[in-house]
Amino acid sequence: MHEGRSTKEVLAIILGGGQGARLFPLTARRAKPAIPLAGKYRIIDVAVSNCINSGLDKVYILTQFNTASLHRHIARTYRFSGLSRAFVDILPTEQTLEHRDWFQSTTDAVRRAWRHFDPWEADTYLILPGDHLYRMDYREMLHYHWETGADLTLSVTRVSEAKASACGVVRLDDRGRVRLYREQPRGEALTEMRTEHPGDGAHQRDAPAYWASMDIYVFKKSVLRRLLDETTPLFDFGMELIPRAVQMCDVRAYRFSGYWEKIGTIGSFYRANLDLVGPEPKFSLYDPHLPIYTQPRWLPPAKIRQCEITDCLVAEGSILWGARLHQCVVGIRTRIEPGASLERVIVMGASGFQTVEEIEADRRQERPILGIGQGAIIRNAIIDRNARIGAGAQIINEAGIDRMDGQGYYIREGIVIIPQNAVIPPGTRI
Repeated sequence: MHEGRSTKEVLAIILGGGQGARLFPLTARRAKPAIPLAGKYRIIDVAVSNCINSGLDKVYILTQFNTASLHRHIARTYRFSGLSRAFVDILPTEQTLEHRDWFQSTTDAVRRAWRHFDPWEADTYLILPGDHLYRMDYREMLHYHWETGADLTLSVTRVSEAKASACGVVRLDDRGRVRLYREQPRGEALTEMRTEHPGDGAHQRDAPAYWASMDIYVFKKSVLRRLLDETTPLFDFGMELIPRAVQMCDVRAYRFSGYWEKIGTIGSFYRANLDLVGPEPKFSLYDPHLPIYTQPRWLPPAKIRQCEITDCLVAEGSILWGARLHQCVVGIRTRIEPGASLERVIVMGASGFQTVEEIEADRRQERPILGIGQGAIIRNAIIDRNARIGAGAQIINEAGIDRMDGQGYYIREGIVIIPQNAVIPPGTRI
């Protein structure tokens, strides 16, 4: 840590995001950061865990859309000693005498929550996204920020052209100063942002030839306040505030070389989860020094009987009997019946166990039980929380449809999504 500076002087602010339309239907009933990840976590756990592992103990989370499950998760997970000043607190959008409407943008959210931040003796503000997957020790970025004396430091990482057009992209000088920032540039505007790297080859479209902003910002408190006062409420950090800061302030780039995934679409969420089941995933959940924290649950271990399972994550409380699973993420309390076959499937599990009496009642009424029924075949799909898949159902998108809204299901990027609490009758073919 920079001499004379401490993480006690830092306030962390996590942006909970808006509607998350590109992640629908997973965001139909929950905020984007509350979406289950890796069978037992929530996406928000990544940013909060990075803060805790970096010694940052004053964390605010700004939210406004479908917030109930996110609030419940934070309240149950991040509890600190009453003798400590540490906290992880939710700040939802609120009506005040000055403002009667919702947050208009990410900058508006920070501007309107300022009265909660200001009393803390913190002169450095760390602004973080609540929906990205990466592991970072923020102390290294803070050290760089303090050492350079920057007004604002952005965390950047090298990405390919295919990813760059969905990010904020920067051009740097030899001293690490940000000289130009463009949000989601396309065509010629993107090409002008390219920076060659040894071994890239200018002809390689997928070579990591662009510096993309990770939407992680370290501000001097006074600089952030001035920039917020000079920008409009309708535009977020990338669209207005950061470009203005580049023109007016000393903006530096902290170069990050680790794994980073922006979980903004169904495809990116699906791929990031399935990467975790591999023998050497890009993002490891098993780092003993930098754990990912989540809600403690008093669940029994997973029970697996007569199954064929390869390359899967199976969360606690699950009951799997006579099933075949390949490259799957199986969430908490998932029940999978004999003869079911799942391949490249994310099952988010259930909010509670069914009793024997409830299961018998479902079967008498010919209603699918909570979980995956006998002989069901599922490929390339996401089964959301508390879904009921009937016996013999086939969820395989055999026609290869890219996008569709069906009866009790959705298809995005060729991936079939069964939403929360959906009931798929026995023998259904999707």
